[in-house]
Amino acid sequence: MTTQEILVKAGQLILSLSILVVLHEMGHFIPAKLFKTKVEKFYLFFDPWFSLFKFKKGETEYGIGWLPLGGYVKISGMIDESMDKEQMSKPAEPWEFRSKPAWQRLIIMIGGVTVNLILGFLIYTLMLWHWGESYLPTKNLTYGIATDSLAQSIGLRDGDKVLSVDGQYIENFFTIPGELILREAKTIQVEREGQQVNIPIPEGFIRQVIKKKGDILGVRVPSIVDSLDGKNLAATKAGLQVGDKILTVNNVNAEYLHLMRQELARDTSKRIDIKILRGTDTLTKSALIPSTGTLGFYTPAEKLFVFATKKYTFGEAIPAGFNKAINTLVKYVQQLRLIFVSKEVKATESLGGFMSIGKLFPSEWDWQSFWTLTALLSIILAFMNILPIPALDGGHVLFLIYEIVTGRKPSDKFMEYAQIVGMVILFSLLLFANGLDVWRWLRDLF
Repeated sequence: MTTQEILVKAGQLILSLSILVVLHEMGHFIPAKLFKTKVEKFYLFFDPWFSLFKFKKGETEYGIGWLPLGGYVKISGMIDESMDKEQMSKPAEPWEFRSKPAWQRLIIMIGGVTVNLILGFLIYTLMLWHWGESYLPTKNLTYGIATDSLAQSIGLRDGDKVLSVDGQYIENFFTIPGELILREAKTIQVEREGQQVNIPIPEGFIRQVIKKKGDILGVRVPSIVDSLDGKNLAATKAGLQVGDKILTVNNVNAEYLHLMRQELARDTSKRIDIKILRGTDTLTKSALIPSTGTLGFYTPAEKLFVFATKKYTFGEAIPAGFNKAINTLVKYVQQLRLIFVSKEVKATESLGGFMSIGKLFPSEWDWQSFWTLTALLSIILAFMNILPIPALDGGHVLFLIYEIVTGRKPSDKFMEYAQIVGMVILFSLLLFANGLDVWRWLRDLF
């Protein structure tokens, strides 16, 4: 990965998290102000010892910290990550959080999660309205699937046409790997040479799919030259023309793109022979393969396959966006369940920190991908924050519900200890997840 690609990914990650954090904290800030509760600070990122930028307006200090691990609003009279014991030791003032009725404090605490859920829904709605929805139906894979060594190890072959997973048809082909994992599938049914073949999925396979962190099934695309951009491309210098079909690379079958790429990767910076079909003529060309391992021609799948595309009016996009947000949340919960209950999934192979999140973003700036991932992260942030762990919004909500039901408020000392325990848990998980990223990076590096 080049430095430019790393910077693009990092830029998208920082922008996405900044949007999510600011709006999440705004979800606490607005109801606090509505209930006339004093908000002392509103910060993007944390600011231990110093801040990068700050200004004060009214009673609130706004700023940007130097530690990009989230953000916060400091509400007077609330036991939070600031651990302001001096303030809590003084008599409660009318404008403090602890002086407000429990129902108001509850609304303030669930505000951030509410905003993240609404944001995810709004992003999905606007994306469906603007871009619509396009996917490749599984039944429309004219040339079948392209398999890697992992898929081949269980009996799948290039050219197989997927019929179902555990007997259930999957409409969107690109969701099949995810469905295999979430369902912990036992079988996959394919059509092979006109016959239906049932392929059992052995124990341990799902774990290998997760560990690989890549799609094991691809679309088998013919190696047809559709466009040539640039005079200095290897394909142009070799004399390839639009419409040519690649047959072999150094006498090895390369009729499909994934086969051609495999052979080119073995011959980088070397001169190779390419056999092509041009009309009815079979020709042999010589090409010098660059270090990138590519010839430099483009074969758009949109011209070879029938994609399903649906456009939405704004009215239609609202329920569709809501359903997409709910489905995203359900699938995320299913993934977490696998970590805790499945023998196939190991936390050390599935968890990750900021590096893992950053890798999800494309290496070129793409607004559709950016907003898709931002919506996903917004849903995840909402769910994680509502977990009943002290120091998270969910921990405060749990204690507030207890207070509302029993009529008894937990003591400040208890809340202080709970906050400390919660912070230890959260920082331990943060260090663990990001430590896994560093360990994987070092493992791949050496």
